[in-house]
Amino acid sequence: MYTPTKEYILRNSPHIRTRLTSRMCMWHVIIALLPATLCAFYYFGLPAIKVTAISIACCLLFEWLIGKYMMSKASGASIAAAALTGLLLALNLPSTLPLWTVAIGSIAAIGIGKMCFGGLGCNIFNPALVGRVFLLISFPALMTTWAVPGGGFEADGSTGATILSALKEGAVPDASYGYHELFFGNRGGSLGETGALALLIGFAYLLCMRVISWHIPVAIIVTVAAFDLCLGVPAGIDILSGGLLLGAIFMATDYVTSPIDKKGMLIYGVMIGAITVCIRRWGAYPEGMSFAILIMNGFTPLINLWCKPRRFGHRKTRKEVAA
Repeated sequence: MYTPTKEYILRNSPHIRTRLTSRMCMWHVIIALLPATLCAFYYFGLPAIKVTAISIACCLLFEWLIGKYMMSKASGASIAAAALTGLLLALNLPSTLPLWTVAIGSIAAIGIGKMCFGGLGCNIFNPALVGRVFLLISFPALMTTWAVPGGGFEADGSTGATILSALKEGAVPDASYGYHELFFGNRGGSLGETGALALLIGFAYLLCMRVISWHIPVAIIVTVAAFDLCLGVPAGIDILSGGLLLGAIFMATDYVTSPIDKKGMLIYGVMIGAITVCIRRWGAYPEGMSFAILIMNGFTPLINLWCKPRRFGHRKTRKEVAA
């Protein structure tokens, strides 16, 4: 009887060994998010700092508790991932959100979105978006109350509608809103929606560090612009408003929940852009980026099955070259 002489060890992805480790990738993304985070602190003041601190602290705490008492001990990569999840969740929340609600969102993000699937590398959906959508469905009034930027680290308690909400209701004509406010961040919305310039700086950093590729973000932005051109809507407002840039750059590109092949990335990005426009134009919510990414997260295994990358060491046959 044949007896195998080698032992096979099954572990979670990623499996490729490079100088850029999972932990380093997480910290690079956190560094790339710092301009947008500081921009949010400047415009929304002390409430934004509180929301961010509570979100990161709760995600770290729940990751540690679940890892210690229900799973194996948390590693350095999982700690960095928990901090990143907390930061991304905070950037998807309004500064007016009560802190106890932020803690509930952190539980949903870490417990439901990540750890119940097996932890780092096993989650199907982006954990931060799971927490955001959970709060949006559970506390819609709190999640759609937006603070008006005060500037200079002042805690401004006044609230107002976002540009996407106003446009969906037809209250503000498209041409009446300046692109200066959209680009530099002096507008209401979630913490991460404040400044397109800050997000683009982070995007450039991630590209320079080769943490992400351009395929998914560019596919999303180009698709949204193409749909807006066909619908007669100014593409600049759709691209610079809401969480489109934040989602396209920092959440749709998540290694675990996005396709691994370049062709699959383009398909994935195009579908996210199309779903986002459809929800914004005809859906019940003025913002559809979170739902679009989560929907396509569910299709990622099918995209990976269809768009398989070339195997290491594989050489094309004559048939493949002719095709």
